[in-house]
Amino acid sequence: MERVDDDVDVFLHSARMADDLARLDGVIREVFPEEERVLWRGRMWGGTEQAIVGYVAVVQSRRRGGDVEWFLVGLAEQKNHLSVYVNAVEDGVYLVQARAARLGRVKVGAAAVTFRSVSDIDLDELRALLIRARELNASGDEGAK
Repeated sequence: MERVDDDVDVFLHSARMADDLARLDGVIREVFPEEERVLWRGRMWGGTEQAIVGYVAVVQSRRRGGDVEWFLVGLAEQKNHLSVYVNAVEDGVYLVQARAARLGRVKVGAAAVTFRSVSDIDLDELRALLIRARELNASGDEGAK
């Protein structure tokens, strides 16, 4: 995936689930008000084409290969669901995995939280998770992975 110059607001407002994306974008921007939003496009590791709004630029170390430019938090609309990615680790565990039970009716991968509608996720718990990711990133204490 790579950063593109597409307008993030146009992307969000033209999405099929624009209202949900706008609400999630609002929560993320509450926690990261000064951070740039960047659209990323391309193939994800599973081979699917994706478009993800990235918040907070980070450099992620890869086991195979060199460091890559990435984002701390990402937001995407998938075919049948929404995804929020939080690339932050605490005590060796991705934050989304550690807090999965508190987030609502969601599925959790390594760094991804997926759900069908914004009504399925507990926005207060998401906000708390994002605040912790911000703290970890600022301290450099495991932070983005």
